[in-house]
Amino acid sequence: AAGLLLQGLTAHALVHRCARLQPSETVVVEAAAGGTGSLAVQLAKRAGARVIALASSPEKRKRATRLGADAVVDSRAEDLGPAIIEANEGRQVDAVLQMSGGQPFEQELRVLAPFGRMVVFGIASREENQVRTGHLLRNSRAVIGFWLMHLVPHREEMRAMIEDLLSAVVAGQLEVTIGGVYPLSEARRAHEDIAGRKTQGKLLLDPSG
Repeated sequence: AAGLLLQGLTAHALVHRCARLQPSETVVVEAAAGGTGSLAVQLAKRAGARVIALASSPEKRKRATRLGADAVVDSRAEDLGPAIIEANEGRQVDAVLQMSGGQPFEQELRVLAPFGRMVVFGIASREENQVRTGHLLRNSRAVIGFWLMHLVPHREEMRAMIEDLLSAVVAGQLEVTIGGVYPLSEARRAHEDIAGRKTQGKLLLDPSG
């Protein structure tokens, strides 16, 4: 439960409320072995979508595949856009769940098909991007921002999301990846491991330690 709630709600909102994925559509999921990404991969598959998972290491890409991704791409690839197109059998994609910003944002925006949606839920690189309205008009593309706190006032919607998430876990349809449990006294090490890309899934802090 500790590993599911916040990132589960984020993943659920990204897939259903923001990207509005439909069966047979294709979605690119960044950080697909992370806490939010690993849940988004599973929720997107549950929605009937084709999932292309981005991850930075063979081990992380293997985990994304085990969770249901149809194809995987090295998130550090210099030609990220062409790599995504190749992973989607030469076609553009319908949605991207974007949390890195910077150059990956630019490349991923340009692989969206007409009526494609990019949902931004982070700027891990700390490199903000600018989007030209002419580009959006010419390509019928959308860029959507998402911050979980804006969902909080929608109590009934959140209640339904939580019920769906917990029911999916109970039914064995959703796996919560716990990447590690750290004593609270070692919170700094947890942050350093995240920054060093040493972790997968959700990290938990144990206040008794």
